[in-house]
Amino acid sequence: MIAIIDYDAGNIKSVEKALEYLGQEAVITRDKDIIMNSDKVILPGVGCFKDAMDKIREYKLENVIYDVCDSGKPFLGICLGLQLLYKTSEESPGATGLGILDGEIIKIPDSPGLKIPQIGWNSLKITPGAKLFKGIEDDSYVYFVHSYYLKSKNIEDVAATTEYSTLIHASVERDNVFACQFHPEKSSTVGLTILKNFVEL
Repeated sequence: MIAIIDYDAGNIKSVEKALEYLGQEAVITRDKDIIMNSDKVILPGVGCFKDAMDKIREYKLENVIYDVCDSGKPFLGICLGLQLLYKTSEESPGATGLGILDGEIIKIPDSPGLKIPQIGWNSLKITPGAKLFKGIEDDSYVYFVHSYYLKSKNIEDVAATTEYSTLIHASVERDNVFACQFHPEKSSTVGLTILKNFVEL
């Protein structure tokens, strides 16, 4: 069973539907016991960094997420769920994220001809051996919706990058913790393959 953490963020149901399409039992929950007894855990969502962390703390999910990551259970952050794994974001000065991974969440710089937020498809440069991208060709396209991006402190964590006004660390992997800035659940066959790779970890 895969637990999808419910902290009132948007875009959670589409992750559940994608997993069900892959034949997986998925449950949207904020129940600690269900989350800790699941095989894998996903933190999806779209929204504001500070508001999301406030909700995670209100529902007493912060320590649950730490416990999941410490347990060795595969954990996947999607979009805002990636950003929350870091300690700070330029979107919400003064707010404190989970700090599970090292890096910065920075506003995408203005660039002539490019709209922010980035909404749409962009190609990935994949790090050889990245587990989430097994069987996926370099330069495959995935779907992004974001105004802020990750600059990872540890380059060895970076599983895939993309270019949009700047170099964006689009996916990271460290031990049992995985995350994507893009939306695999909205990225057609490539995205379903990424989710399938996570399911099979």
